[in-house]
Formats: sequence, structure tokens, C-alpha cells
Amino acid sequence: MNRPDKPKTYPGLDHDMNGGMTTVGKIIRDAWLFNILPESETCEGWGGAQIDVIYQQVNDEWDKYGSMVSSLPEELQTRHKRIYDEAIAKAKARGWDPEIISGDVD
Repeated sequence: MNRPDKPKTYPGLDHDMNGGMTTVGKIIRDAWLFNILPESETCEGWGGAQIDVIYQQVNDEWDKYGSMVSSLPEELQTRHKRIYDEAIAKAKARGWDPEIISGDVD
């Protein structure tokens, strides 16, 4: 007997594979950067459509700066560095190795 698959939901940034160093994790962190989401929002339980909305909003913000961190205003550059430095440290503490390709297919 075939059962339909349970709808996929995102496990949340704190439970994401590779310590959150995935495509969806980057979208969430960039949403924090641009104040689209509060930094307390991990998107746990969100469906793909919800993530897609945030993805588009993040892309719209990055388009304003040519998708380059160096083009961000100083305040956003500082915020980006803090958010990503913290994320990298947490991911490494959870065993993420940036030298190993993750196979992330988000």
C-alpha cells in the first residue's frame, strides 16, 4: 500500500544539517541581516512556500547592493560579519567542516 509522503517542512536553523551551513540557512541569515526576520526566527516547521517568499525578499535586498557584501553600507557589513562569524563558529562546534562538500541540494 502506497502512502503519500508527509509534507516536507524545514527543521529549523538550529537543527539543519551541517550546522545550518546550507542554502536555506544562508537565506535565513540574510533575512536577519536585512531585518526581514528577527534573529530569533529559525523558521522551524516552515514549508517550502514560506521559505520561497523569504528567498525572494532577500534577493530583492541583495539586488540593491549588486549581491556584494563590500557594497553594503558599513552598518550592514558589520552586521553581516557578526551574523556569519557566529554561524560559522556554531557550525564548526557542531562538526561542520567547510573543506568537505556538503551535498546540500536545497
